[in-house]
Amino acid sequence: MNIEAIKAAVDAGQTVHWANTGYIVHKDALGQYLITYRHGGGTIGLTDQSGTRLNGDEAEFYVAGANNNQ
Repeated sequence: MNIEAIKAAVDAGQTVHWANTGYIVHKDALGQYLITYRHGGGTIGLTDQSGTRLNGDEAEFYVAGANNNQ
């Protein structure tokens, strides 16, 4: 998934994971898209500071319940 597809899925209320179900992509109260590790609470931004490069490989992001191999 690319940046725009991830943001659109989150905005539509879909659950987006990165790499595995332990990582969830969400939008905070300030409108920032974040990746949070559910079991430890560690959080990073979805992208670098420029907003143009994902903090992860596009192929590793997926929508929960979608037809994928995660």
